[in-house]
Amino acid sequence: MPRKVVSGPDYDDDYADYEDYEDYYDDDYDETGHADVKPPVNEKESSKKSSNTVPVLWKCSMCTFDNHETMVYCEMCGVFRESFVKSGKDVSIKESVNGISNNSGTSALSNSDSTKMPVKTSITNFDGDSERKYASTSHDKVNSTQLASVGSSSSTGKKKQPVISDNNVPIERTPQLIADHFQLKEDQGSIRASSSAQNKGSMETLSSDISQLSIERNNVNVAQPLPEEYKPEGWMLADQESGVLSQLNLAIVGHVDSGKSTLSGRLLHLLGKMSKRDMHKNEKEAKEKGKGSFAYAWAMDESTEERARGVTMTVAVAYLETKKYRVVLLDSPGHKDFVPNLISGATQADAAILVVDASTGSFESGMDGEGGKSVGQTKEHAQLIRSFGVEQLIVAVNKMDAIGYSKDRLEFIKVRLGSFLRSCNFRDSAVTWIPLSAVENQNLIKSPSDARFTSWYQGSCLLDAIDSLQLPSRDVSKPLILPICDVIKSQSTGQLAAFGKLETGAIRNGSKVLVLPCEEVATVKTIERDSSSCSIARAGDNVAVILQGIDGSRIIPGGVLCHPGFPVPVANYLELKIRVLDITIPILIGYQVEFHIHHVKEAARVTKIVALLDKTGKPSKTAPRFLKSKQNAVVQVTLDQAVCVEEFSKCRALGRAFLRSSGSTIAVGIVTKIMRQDQH
Repeated sequence: MPRKVVSGPDYDDDYADYEDYEDYYDDDYDETGHADVKPPVNEKESSKKSSNTVPVLWKCSMCTFDNHETMVYCEMCGVFRESFVKSGKDVSIKESVNGISNNSGTSALSNSDSTKMPVKTSITNFDGDSERKYASTSHDKVNSTQLASVGSSSSTGKKKQPVISDNNVPIERTPQLIADHFQLKEDQGSIRASSSAQNKGSMETLSSDISQLSIERNNVNVAQPLPEEYKPEGWMLADQESGVLSQLNLAIVGHVDSGKSTLSGRLLHLLGKMSKRDMHKNEKEAKEKGKGSFAYAWAMDESTEERARGVTMTVAVAYLETKKYRVVLLDSPGHKDFVPNLISGATQADAAILVVDASTGSFESGMDGEGGKSVGQTKEHAQLIRSFGVEQLIVAVNKMDAIGYSKDRLEFIKVRLGSFLRSCNFRDSAVTWIPLSAVENQNLIKSPSDARFTSWYQGSCLLDAIDSLQLPSRDVSKPLILPICDVIKSQSTGQLAAFGKLETGAIRNGSKVLVLPCEEVATVKTIERDSSSCSIARAGDNVAVILQGIDGSRIIPGGVLCHPGFPVPVANYLELKIRVLDITIPILIGYQVEFHIHHVKEAARVTKIVALLDKTGKPSKTAPRFLKSKQNAVVQVTLDQAVCVEEFSKCRALGRAFLRSSGSTIAVGIVTKIMRQDQH
């Protein structure tokens, strides 16, 4: 281990020669150039002084351990002693020091024909390991008083004379660990500056290493190293269980008062998912409050506030079964004030039903807004659903009874709305049109019975249209990702549970999961699906997961449960590729927005407009000053707080973003790059 052993003030590293130190050597030589030989010291006096010497302890300057004077280095940490004086009686140590010659040839023995034998010398390197070096010494024919030094390489060429040393005089040696050899005390006049500079650098390196070691000890990285490639376990890839229906997540969206909750409640009642007792109770309460037509809607709108206001405020979840699927209904709010709740809940959808009010004036209001001066919720919901990644859409033209089951009205709606849906990148083949009446129970689970309807319509009913939908691919071969939609209380155990849809991977009881953004590892205690316990859940399933080993307050909506070895990034500085919707105020740099991604909402601002994109996706050469309606662009946004996010190419569910301002959605897009805060 390197040590700085030259006492006194340090010398500047810039000195390249040693002319300033020539006077130091002149004191030791006479006018003829021969070294001044000091008179020999009486052997008895030397012996007497040595015998009267009391052993002392020297304290290590590194670890403060007290070492015996005979020790050259610290027994505790291995650091060499700065200076030590050995008695003449310690012959073996004295001979080793006198016999050392450096590897660069700067010291030479006067007798060239001496017999050489290797002597092992222990040198401690920077890493604290001991290396064995061999120095050539002559013990048999070399007189220890004839040791000559020719100085360092920087002073080669200067005339140097041997320094005579008497065996009876106690020899003072200062070991200086430079490279792989020692320099002796007699040469310190010529090597003092270089030794000081080199040891100073060595000490700085050592201090840096020790400091770094201390930092690494205090800042332990608890995250496990990422495996090179994720390999799913066998139980994750198990085949579909026999007799178990595939799950389809179906969002029901549309303009306010278009009949979404009534349609959902009617389906539940017709398919036996609502008891007669509950239905009778809802009818009675609805009549008492003068809202008899809301009886079916209250099957979904259960809160007191929702029933008092007559509107859906949060995404209600219900379950029903068809011949082909186990359907999870996501009844979404239609009022523009609750669009953020729609975004949070309906992002789980595999397909959607867009409910349209066929009544005169109501359809137009859903398209153009009140007074035709804004965007209606029919348009906004269609845009949002498409941005969720939903490709299959059922357009349920409701309240056909209010227009006398008019075919012409239906065709008008199909032409106008169909054109807008194509502008949202919905393919005509993926859009199914179903005229119906939820209140009159026409064309819901079977063909219509009204003669006015059957006279011109021979198409499918709503239930058959649901069965015609295709399931998207479920990727169970990727690491677990479960965005937390809500934190609910389990109906069976009463414990808090993280509710959401598994986007990728699978979990089972006993699985270890990483909870983000708190970065704590927990264990899956119980998995519930539709209030029933299950042992395994795979991608596509909507489940409630009860965890143990973590405080319930650490589980929050907008968080993520993921594989401990593959954590989801948590960031607040992102690059997005966006599509600007119908806006009246241009988007400028510094524009304040509400940033929505999966189940979380966060305040943000546009910090940079990188480029405009043309129809082919090619970026412009210059960055625009602002963005206006119908433009595609690449922007960078900074969030007030970090959120769980992933690039769209890696996880679509965590890579879809929505920008809102003043109660309206102004842009939809995807996350193309996760940028760190220091990359501003």
